[in-house]
Amino acid sequence: MALPAPRLDDRSFQDLVDDAKRFIQERCPEWTDHNVSDPGITLVETFAWMTDLLLFRLNRVPDRTFIKFLDLLGVHRYAPTAAMAAVDFRLSAPQDEPITIPAGTVVSTPRTISDAAVPFTTISDLRVVSSAIDVVANRTGKQRNIRDITATLDMDRAIPCFSDTPEPDDALYFGFDAGLPDHLVVIEFDCEVAGHGINPNRPPLRWEAWDGDDWEPCDVSLDETGGLNRPGNVELQLPPNHAIAEIDDVRKGWIRARVIEDDEIEAYRSSPTIRSIRGYVIGATGNAVNAEFVDSEILGISSGVAGQEFHLKNAPVVASDEPFVVLISQPDLDEDDAESVDDEDDDGPAPQVGYQPWELRSDFADSGPDDRHFTLDAHAGIVKFGPMLRDPDGSARRHGAVPPRGVTITASRYRTGGGTAGNVSAGAISVLRSSIPMVASVNNRRSARGGVDAETVDQAKERGPVQLRVRNRAVTIEDFEYLAREAAPELARVRALEVTDDGAAPGVRVLLVPDVGGPEEALELRDLFPNEALRDRVVEFLDRRRVIGTRLVVEPPTYLGLRVDADVTPLPDANPADVETEVNIALRRYFHPVAGGRNGTGWEFGRDVRVSEVYAVIQRVAGVDIVQNVELFVVNPESGESESAGDVVELFDTDLLLPANHQITMVNEP
Repeated sequence: MALPAPRLDDRSFQDLVDDAKRFIQERCPEWTDHNVSDPGITLVETFAWMTDLLLFRLNRVPDRTFIKFLDLLGVHRYAPTAAMAAVDFRLSAPQDEPITIPAGTVVSTPRTISDAAVPFTTISDLRVVSSAIDVVANRTGKQRNIRDITATLDMDRAIPCFSDTPEPDDALYFGFDAGLPDHLVVIEFDCEVAGHGINPNRPPLRWEAWDGDDWEPCDVSLDETGGLNRPGNVELQLPPNHAIAEIDDVRKGWIRARVIEDDEIEAYRSSPTIRSIRGYVIGATGNAVNAEFVDSEILGISSGVAGQEFHLKNAPVVASDEPFVVLISQPDLDEDDAESVDDEDDDGPAPQVGYQPWELRSDFADSGPDDRHFTLDAHAGIVKFGPMLRDPDGSARRHGAVPPRGVTITASRYRTGGGTAGNVSAGAISVLRSSIPMVASVNNRRSARGGVDAETVDQAKERGPVQLRVRNRAVTIEDFEYLAREAAPELARVRALEVTDDGAAPGVRVLLVPDVGGPEEALELRDLFPNEALRDRVVEFLDRRRVIGTRLVVEPPTYLGLRVDADVTPLPDANPADVETEVNIALRRYFHPVAGGRNGTGWEFGRDVRVSEVYAVIQRVAGVDIVQNVELFVVNPESGESESAGDVVELFDTDLLLPANHQITMVNEP
């Protein structure tokens, strides 16, 4: 337990006033009116208020000393993390040639009277390929291979898409002449009303794209055909690994519409028919970050002494997949050590100035006198070079090289910005601030995620003593959890577990849960898997700090889908549709992997779900009168298959819940 910090002067405003009144009675007895209406007492209270302000500042001295002590120990505030968003760039029309959207393109949310625009910058060049459908085929339950039906289209007769009575896994195939990873494609259908028996708003079709190894689901952003039953367009977002591959000796970029079987979706009684099909690319999706890119910022001129500090013009610096590099310009470098800075054309004169890249380190503890190292305080934006320390014998030793006197010091490239303001909702990014020919609009189909505000001073003060105890080694389970959060502050949850497989060396399994927003947003399984770059960062950070011989496994938890079926009777004066919506929201919130559970910090790892809790959650919803017939189902998040679990869903220590589509039936009062 921390020792209490003493107040250097514990007198309050009222204490000061009371002391002054006692002095008045002793030294000026003729002053008898001590009421607040007396002008003299007003002056006493004014000076007491001013003295109270001075005492407040005096009592902050221990806090300042504490913060300075942590600063000496190298405890700095965490910089913010920038949110990432997948942004769709939509073309004004299909193009005959590829369109390139350059890295550094800026998009943003609209600016309003009350809210400033939130900018996002694309990370890399995005090439929108020009491609079209040139093969249409189908496969029915009686066929072994796909059958090319391209030639039979546009012949003034409708062609059945599937079997006469469509069966599960019947499919209609579309072959593009190129691989289209992360592209938006539009398929125009001329259909007849023939596929009877289905709900047009929920057809038994699943759109998928082939990556050479497996079929990956596509996001359907628009379907005007009602399940291939009327003329219209289908707009698809293809997965990031779509590529040209061979199916039955035909090499194309394949997409298909496959008939599925689901007890909750009405099936076709007859096959839909098509007259013609046209498909083309209408856009692509690129990643953008809520940060501004700063290139080649000159920090200053070196004075040639050890321990120099330089301040960036833009702070804080947010994490990036590009390393932060400082360049030291020198006119007379050897060719082996220098990289040239050439502002001329390739055929122009040879440059006269070179530069040396210096390497970012967390500290100078292991830096030798000739090591070109520097440190960065990302929150404050301060670049420091190695100090010179004196040994007991009086000699001096440099920890890190010193930039020569007179050279220019430049930060090559970094990002600034970040924070929770970047976690904008789906559809919020709609403004293209960089003019690009043929790009008509931008949009984000999913909410931006990963933005974390900078650490506050109070949070750093709490973390400092913990860091002193944990230091920089991962020994206990708590050490692994703490250090994983230090490596990736944008993670929502981290859980470390001991691995004790028979006959194997002891190990630790670290489970990572990314920030997926609040419970109001629909969750998909892929949202809960950390991206590869984040996982690699945690692995590298922990691997350098683990005890030799300890096995390390870093992965996401195992997610178990949970569906609740229940009959709910609303109160007589309640709107049944509103009550049903609120019950669904309450269940999603309570069983949410990040914002659920008893404390609102996420459903506990390995904690079983009992039907009694479900009754309690539903009963607390306003407008609910009676809850009955509650049943729990375990849902496979990948296949969607469900299985009744009775009254208890059992979870292992590595399991977390993924709320599925609950089935809430509103019934009249019995």
